Amino acid sequence: MKKILLLEDDASLIDGLSYSLKKNDFDTTVVRTVKEALDLLNEISRFDILILDVTLPDGTGFEVCEKVRQKNTQIPIIFLTASDEEVSIIRGLDSGGDDYITKPFKLGELCSRIRALLRRTGAMAQNNPTLTKCGDITIDLMCSRALLRGDPLDLTITEYRLLCILVQNANHTLTRNTILERLWDSSGDFVDDNTLSVYVRRLREKIEQDPFHPEHLLTVRGFGYQWKEASI
Repeated sequence: MKKILLLEDDASLIDGLSYSLKKNDFDTTVVRTVKEALDLLNEISRFDILILDVTLPDGTGFEVCEKVRQKNTQIPIIFLTASDEEVSIIRGLDSGGDDYITKPFKLGELCSRIRALLRRTGAMAQNNPTLTKCGDITIDLMCSRALLRGDPLDLTITEYRLLCILVQNANHTLTRNTILERLWDSSGDFVDDNTLSVYVRRLREKIEQDPFHPEHLLTVRGFGYQWKEASI
């Protein structure tokens, strides 16, 4: 059974979520405060995925996400948010989240999101000794990591997936819809253009010398993005 850490303080929601997740063969550990979640930080790697509520009595799920990313950059994280405002969604993605779902939501949809994220994680973990090189970027598919001039890049799962998609299609322009379909294992119903824009901006900040004047991850206005094969 896949192990889930659920950070949520709403007792009625916890009951429903715990029951539904168990019925879907997920082993769920529940914590109700930021402190309780952070107390598990040293053993966070035993969980396969984190589901974090945004607003807690003693802080936010964003804080937990940021701490987790400092310890383990690969564990998938989904935010539960009561707000679908763009600023809240961007804050969650900027803190290192991989997906978000807005309350109220259907439990079946949440389980679908969890499975999709775990599939992407599993695909990354497949043993593949191939090294993909493009300019100063090297992608080690066996270890599911990317390097810039030999130094490991601190990427979330989704950022890593986005980088792989772009590099493997170097010098070819990909539409935004094509990227969303490959990135999210769906028709893009779960995300919008703003979400993709956030990930592109975050990736540029980590790989470009000047993110405001990118030399590698280029925007093709009105169409999509292109990865230019050149040294950074």
